[in-house]
Amino acid sequence: MDRNTIIGFTLIFALLLVWQQFVAPSAEELAAQQQLQDSLAATQVLPEETIATAVLPGDLTAVEALGSDSATLAALEPVFGTFASAALGRDEKVVLENDLMRVTLASKGGRIVEVLLKNHQKMLVDSAGNESKIPLLLLEDPKNVFDYLIPMNGVANGGIHTQSLFFTVNQTSDKAVRFVATGSNGATIEQTYQLSPDNYTLDYALNTVGLDGNKELTLNWINYLDKLEVNNKVEKTYGTAFYKLAEEGVDNLSKTSSDEVNFEAPIQWVSHSNQFFNSTLFAKSNFPAGESNVEVFSDDDVDLKKCATTLNVPSNANYEMQWYIGPNEFSRMQAIGSNFSDVVPFGSSILGTINRWVIRPVFTFLSGLIGSMGVVILMLTFIVKMVLYPLTYRMLYSQSKMAALKPQIEHMKVKFKDDQQQQQVETMKLYREFGVNPLGGCLPMLLQMPIWIALYRFFPAAIEFRQASFLWATDLSSYDVFMRLPFEIPLGFGSHISLFTVLWALTTLIYTYYNTKDMDMSANPAMKYMQYIMPIFFLGFFNSYASGLTCYLLFSNVINIGQTIVTKSFVINHDKIREELDAYKKKPKKKGGFQERLESALKEQQRIAAEREATKRKK
Repeated sequence: MDRNTIIGFTLIFALLLVWQQFVAPSAEELAAQQQLQDSLAATQVLPEETIATAVLPGDLTAVEALGSDSATLAALEPVFGTFASAALGRDEKVVLENDLMRVTLASKGGRIVEVLLKNHQKMLVDSAGNESKIPLLLLEDPKNVFDYLIPMNGVANGGIHTQSLFFTVNQTSDKAVRFVATGSNGATIEQTYQLSPDNYTLDYALNTVGLDGNKELTLNWINYLDKLEVNNKVEKTYGTAFYKLAEEGVDNLSKTSSDEVNFEAPIQWVSHSNQFFNSTLFAKSNFPAGESNVEVFSDDDVDLKKCATTLNVPSNANYEMQWYIGPNEFSRMQAIGSNFSDVVPFGSSILGTINRWVIRPVFTFLSGLIGSMGVVILMLTFIVKMVLYPLTYRMLYSQSKMAALKPQIEHMKVKFKDDQQQQQVETMKLYREFGVNPLGGCLPMLLQMPIWIALYRFFPAAIEFRQASFLWATDLSSYDVFMRLPFEIPLGFGSHISLFTVLWALTTLIYTYYNTKDMDMSANPAMKYMQYIMPIFFLGFFNSYASGLTCYLLFSNVINIGQTIVTKSFVINHDKIREELDAYKKKPKKKGGFQERLESALKEQQRIAAEREATKRKK
């Protein structure tokens, strides 16, 4: 290659570099073009996925960057139709606030993006067991979706998503804001929020004007439930979606597994609820139709569950709704009406009735007088035990009657020491002769079971116990940690030791020993050992349960022991019992009755056993 050729190629290359510098787009134009591509792609993304943000730095808009309004709108119209101008803009944050909450909304989508509850906090525990508290937020997950699909003719996919639109903000006060998106043909999509001054409610309305036809809009609401409590395993069993159909009671999806439901009637409200907090959307006039589903995540996931609800909303109308985003406070939710308080997981049927209208009012009264939740539990335990004392007295009285017959029973054991079945038959004869019911001590215990089971549901559901401390427990709604272990014990025990649970187990063993030492259990020796095994068996369960419940059970055992000692030592007249038994023995006996049928059954078993033994000997 000669010298002139080399010079020619060099000049051409230099000219190309200069030409590229002059014709290449600026950085602002590149950003605007990328924003346009993101906006066009937004409707291709599923609503539950993160929609691309079409926002430029500072105050620069895509239209200004491209330098041609008509070119930008022309490119966007196939995707956003008449609302093409609302597809580009700058995301603004708006804050509404009262003494209870701070609500942050975004102009992109005109939706709630964060709610801070001022009177509640989230507790974190590090690997060393140190606890710290941070602000408690709801609806803050960036994966969340609150998006209307607006049916529209002549656009891609047959409609547009409001979560891709930038709304104009008109904030009239610190408790009210209006978001408006205006189309080129005069059509408008307007969302208004009005925060109540002293509650966790926001009046919310969607007003649409001039949309194509009268097709219903589709609201897609997806909420990822965050882990808000220390005891995530218990918390996971409470979070789910609740709903109320018109003219029907409150129902919910499964709390332990993924579930879905199609609403077969108009819906009054839908709630996405954690253990102690919920986000609920009400309709002033019912949502026409919809569906909801819950997806349960693994324990290692950052979220507990995903609640997804789809609701139909009328178009070309001012559709009024209301948000409740706050704690599961029974009285506050009950005041809203529409059976909203049923979201608080006190249980159903008789258990829920006992908790809502017996246990809760007593607890509310006591907590209004006493500041310490632990002392309130003690007083609640004492009141329950006093109310149930007549049943306890009957149980102890029946045990004392059986104890009075213990010498005769011991004599029968010696007399029929080689025939266990004959022992049982003669023991039942003895009970019938003296008018003693061997089940008399069990029946009162069974009658108390509904209250015990109701309290089992009450303590993990009542938000008043959340992060309430007592003695060494820092949160009565979660397990108390007296000692942390460097390893994890299986079967639900965990890597900690709950002192309330250990003390409950010890007092249960003491109470069992003292309560049954005079009882004859020769007919069913396995029952004797089962009473001692059960507290040990339940150690694993209660060790990771609400410490408010194990605290109650501990107090209950202590009071039980005290009632047993006092009643047997000072209230029951054992000489009078002996006289009563002797008097009953002299009375003529009526045939029939439960004890006689039981005795006949034992004799029949004895006869069958004897026949089998005789058959074996013949062989």
